[in-house]
Amino acid sequence: MSEILESLFGSKERARLLRFFLQNPESHFESAEIARRNMLKGAKIRREIEMLVRVKFIIKNTQKGKYYYRLNQDFDFYPELKNLIAKSNTSPQCKSLEKIGNIGNVKLAVISGVFINYHKSKADMIIVGDDIGKAKLKNLMSSLEAEIGKEISFVLMTMDEFKYRLNMLDKFVLEFLEGPNEEVINKIIGLKQFIAKRKL
Repeated sequence: MSEILESLFGSKERARLLRFFLQNPESHFESAEIARRNMLKGAKIRREIEMLVRVKFIIKNTQKGKYYYRLNQDFDFYPELKNLIAKSNTSPQCKSLEKIGNIGNVKLAVISGVFINYHKSKADMIIVGDDIGKAKLKNLMSSLEAEIGKEISFVLMTMDEFKYRLNMLDKFVLEFLEGPNEEVINKIIGLKQFIAKRKL
């Protein structure tokens, strides 16, 4: 049993793979896709995958000459690991969140959903800003998804669009901002007071 646990938590790469498979329990993936989505290098990830196959955490199948891997939901520690991932708040582990301000003139960045384990949220992130670089945004999301192990649902708005939706009391925006969330960036004067007043 101790050998299995050591195999599971033996490296950062392995921990990332654990989260990835636990977050996507019904899906199967080729090793190249696993490497790409987790931003890990091919040779090392193959060794880690084979280790997880060996302890039966993931199952290896062959289709048309290609290997595919999926979570083994009959794995002895699956309920405990699933519970551990479900309870964990992933936002402190996401170093890429610190880079949000680098993608453009970001006025507001708020996270919820998968970041703080609040599954009722209709999105994981709202970003408000102007002159947002598309390539930088794409790279940021790829990094965040690799750290979390799951695709991120985000909404990007210009400052004008955000103000309009706020003035119109847009249901989605208000529900997101009034629900459980964490601010990464907030340069919008009076927003906190506006939300606080609505909650009264």
